[in-house]
Amino acid sequence: MTALLSAQDFTHVVRHAPLISLDLVVTNSHGEALLGQRLNRPAQGYWFVPGGRVRKDERLAQAFLRLTQEELGLALPLNEAHCLGPYEHHYPDNVFGTDFSTHYVVLAYQLTLDLDLAALPQAQHGAYRWWPLAELRAAPDVHVHTQWYFPA
Repeated sequence: MTALLSAQDFTHVVRHAPLISLDLVVTNSHGEALLGQRLNRPAQGYWFVPGGRVRKDERLAQAFLRLTQEELGLALPLNEAHCLGPYEHHYPDNVFGTDFSTHYVVLAYQLTLDLDLAALPQAQHGAYRWWPLAELRAAPDVHVHTQWYFPA
């Protein structure tokens, strides 16, 4: 089991180091993308793919199982996803406020799933919807870091 950092320790890490995260690029059988409207900084209020941070000493396969459970409501093994590759996300704010930036090194993984939006966890996203890709690419309230996962 991996331990969570105290708020003070995590603030220090976010201020001084990049974070590693996994983004879950979920599409359904209709070719639409699952996005949630973010409740927390960074990217608060934007539509974004589900995902989350990898914890210290957590293997990527373990992180993937945990994050699919926490973000999608079902634990899926890493080998069921297709790796889209690494991305870098830079934000002017952070989970605690606006006095320093956040830097993520993101590993994006694509999954095809037909999920019931009403059954999805609400901890990180206040609403979910399936987005047609052309609409997602043009929407100003879909974060640019999410739009990168769906090139024309």
